[in-house]
Amino acid sequence: ILNQGGAAGKRLDFMMQELNREANTLGSKSIATETSRLSMELKVLIEQMREQIQNIE
Repeated sequence: ILNQGGAAGKRLDFMMQELNREANTLGSKSIATETSRLSMELKVLIEQMREQIQNIE
């Protein structure tokens, strides 16, 4: 993505949105509490990545 040129930040932000949707789906469909906990951790990490991507734009 970074080597393609253009609006890499926007593409990365879109990918983070998709990852966040997947993490939400994982959390909502999980039965095990450990999976739900890991889903929340994943969402926190995705949000941290989105904050870093904001610096690229």
